[in-house]
Amino acid sequence: MQLGLFLKGLLIGFVVAVPIGPMGVLCVSRALSGGPVYGLVSGLGVATGDAIWAGIAALGLTMISGFLLSQQAWLRLIGGIFLCYLGIKTFLTGPRVRTVPAAATGLGRAYASTFFLTFSNPATILSFVAIYAGWGVESLSGHYVSAAVLTAGAFVGSASWWILLSSGLLAFRKSFARSGLEWVERISGAIIAGLGFFIILLSLL
Repeated sequence: MQLGLFLKGLLIGFVVAVPIGPMGVLCVSRALSGGPVYGLVSGLGVATGDAIWAGIAALGLTMISGFLLSQQAWLRLIGGIFLCYLGIKTFLTGPRVRTVPAAATGLGRAYASTFFLTFSNPATILSFVAIYAGWGVESLSGHYVSAAVLTAGAFVGSASWWILLSSGLLAFRKSFARSGLEWVERISGAIIAGLGFFIILLSLL
């Protein structure tokens, strides 16, 4: 029972993580410019946010999800502004040659920023609700251990995707000259800022 829930959560987490959205572009940009560890830690922030939403959806915590969904316009606005900031910063900052101490001080911020952006999108819970319904995942309301197992599986599944992506980008990054990385930074920054601006517009409509 628990193993089946864990494996189901693992598959769901992986499927949710694969589509390349704003977070995917941001993590890829960070992996290429700052190194695979920087990109991986950013991806783990996304995985943590996904896992929390997976747990909320599994437990059917309607009070929490309902409140956050009712405030999603404000949360989207804040998230959109933050994406614009990150996009502009990425565009204006060249590829960073990171020493170990510099990477260590930046990893916490990298994790926190992607976690915040993922968790500030309450609509993510609708994705999990739809997947649970489609895959026959029953409500785990009151079954906290089972919900924790499913949530852990979702985190491992999402994290697995970011580990695979970061590992693949390591070889890809080595083939880039610095000028190539600068173009990656500018294009990624423009895309991230554009997506942030689009989210701001949606939140104001």
